[in-house]
Amino acid sequence: MFKAEWQYNRRDFKAHALVLVGFVALIWFIEIVDWITPWATMDGWGIRPRTLTGLFGIALSPFLHGSFGHVAANSLPFLLFGGLIMLRRPSHFWTVSLIIALLGGIGTWLTGAPNSVHIGASGLVFGYFGFLLLLGYFERSIPAILQSLLIGFFYGGLIWGVLPGQIGISWQGHLFGFLAGALAAYLLADGER
Repeated sequence: MFKAEWQYNRRDFKAHALVLVGFVALIWFIEIVDWITPWATMDGWGIRPRTLTGLFGIALSPFLHGSFGHVAANSLPFLLFGGLIMLRRPSHFWTVSLIIALLGGIGTWLTGAPNSVHIGASGLVFGYFGFLLLLGYFERSIPAILQSLLIGFFYGGLIWGVLPGQIGISWQGHLFGFLAGALAAYLLADGER
């Protein structure tokens, strides 16, 4: 069994917190601007499935939200799950985020309903959840297994969000974000597979 190399450095805490809190502050700011200027709504800049302009939404959709409630629902899980990934290895946060945003966005773009727009950071949140949940399985180190078990115990109910259910909720974004996070766990796990 391999021991995971946890590279978190306490002196970097402020920089890491700034990244996480900065992202959350940015999505709140964008939603406030969107609310103040209803004639120039930005929500249409999200992922529009199988359209050329919708491809730009892959990069923009995590920053756009439909309401303040939508932003609030994504803020705390983003801080928690993103923080756990950064605690493990800060460089993995960026790699995991890129894999999730790109592959999760492409999956949503390919499978989303026609004439729909997919927005929100929940694809990232579900991707982080998938990464943290499956890292223990792929890495097989005691710390990673314990973390995966705790994530499964406290947040396992999130898994239902990857299934079609509530109208207006992008289950495709959740599903492909989760799958991209699982792939990131496989690719970034320490040890033998």
